[in-house]
Amino acid sequence: MIRTIPLAAAVLLAGAGAAGAATWTVDPAKSTLGFTGDQTGTPFTGHFKTWTAAIDFDPAHPEAARVSVKVDTASATTGDPQKDEALPTPDWFDASAFTTASFDASGFTPKGGDAYETAGKLTLRGTAKDVVLPFTLTISGDQAHAVGHAKLVRTDFGVGQGAWTSGDYVALNVTVDLDLVATRKP
Repeated sequence: MIRTIPLAAAVLLAGAGAAGAATWTVDPAKSTLGFTGDQTGTPFTGHFKTWTAAIDFDPAHPEAARVSVKVDTASATTGDPQKDEALPTPDWFDASAFTTASFDASGFTPKGGDAYETAGKLTLRGTAKDVVLPFTLTISGDQAHAVGHAKLVRTDFGVGQGAWTSGDYVALNVTVDLDLVATRKP
């Protein structure tokens, strides 16, 4: 049975927040936290059905931004029954032991135009590592749209145990994909 990588990717959803900054509410119907990987040379994608993001961000003070993302690891889905059955198991996300993955970041660094990056701590399968998430952010009135992609090595977080620790069948490199729409709270 071929299994797929449960990407820590999900977790990587970055955001912002600080005291006095505006709070933003994510629209789950218009937002996606996903992942991309490669199995035996064939790319695949997936997403997390259940996750939340708390975001505080003032466009005039991006350095004060704060974000906290929580991901239900059992909610990973690819649309492939074999992969979907494997993802929550101990070989991959081990969702029964590690129910939640998280990403906590503070401060957005402007990179020119609508490009930013945020550095934070990604915790997956009990392993916490520093991760940088590059993203674009556009704001129109009280609505914000962020799109980002963070590259990870899944085994840095223990994702893929036993025979899956090698990249022979499932590539070690994965990408967390974020497409987030949020509205500023009044």
